[in-house]
Amino acid sequence: MGEWTDPKFVPKDIDLERPNAARVYDYLLGGTANWAIDRQFGELAIAKVPMARTMARTNRDFLGRAVRHCVRQGITQFLDIGSGVPTVGNVHEVAEKLDPRTRCVYVDNEPVAVAHSEMLLDSYGDPERHAVLRGDLLDVRRTWSRAVDTGLLDPDRPVGLLMVAVLHFVPDDEQAGNAVARYRDLLPSGSYLVLSHASDDGVPAEQQSQLELVVEQYKRSSTPVCLRTHRGCTSFFGDFDLVDPGVTWVPEWRPDEAESQAPALLADNPSAACVLGGVALKE
Repeated sequence: MGEWTDPKFVPKDIDLERPNAARVYDYLLGGTANWAIDRQFGELAIAKVPMARTMARTNRDFLGRAVRHCVRQGITQFLDIGSGVPTVGNVHEVAEKLDPRTRCVYVDNEPVAVAHSEMLLDSYGDPERHAVLRGDLLDVRRTWSRAVDTGLLDPDRPVGLLMVAVLHFVPDDEQAGNAVARYRDLLPSGSYLVLSHASDDGVPAEQQSQLELVVEQYKRSSTPVCLRTHRGCTSFFGDFDLVDPGVTWVPEWRPDEAESQAPALLADNPSAACVLGGVALKE
């Protein structure tokens, strides 16, 4: 795993006693910012849900399509909350292919994700357009203020707010709903909210039973996961105007904007992705 297994690169407050969702997700995507405990956890997840890697990749592809859509609608600044460990197809990489002026602030509460992001941006980013912060998505006012204080985000201009595959790690419905509502209030008119969330609402019986096993497995990690219904996921968008096709299984969300096609299995049975996603506009 290279330098990330060298103790001198381990952030002081990292918990290596339990696997962490950001690092497990990185492993499923083929990344290297993970430890043995995360890889073991990931392999257990794959044993229970053989499509786990495909599901992770499909969610990542949704992120790319959503970012491209936002840029094409004129969005030039992004706030990615729960950004995780950097891997191929980061927000700023996707966005600047369409518009080199775009800016992005990444936020995560996992020290490895933040440390790895800092190293990536130091090597390949632009400090005048990219930044990373360690923060808690539930601490809305502080997270928003610190993101604005970087000088990269203009709070008076439309923002693309990304909360992709992060809210299912906030099991309390009221806590999650209130936090997202406060972010919606802070966004200026013309902004977009991009969100994806794990769900077993109407998924095939085989995947549903597999998901139940994985949910139980995540209870033993530092980041327990929860599943929400289509209605629950849709509620996060409040009164924002959903972009067609609305909240749907991520392989179905504007596949024509993809640079690569979904695996045949998901193209024929998109609910097997077990992740719902959507994009909405604040008028």
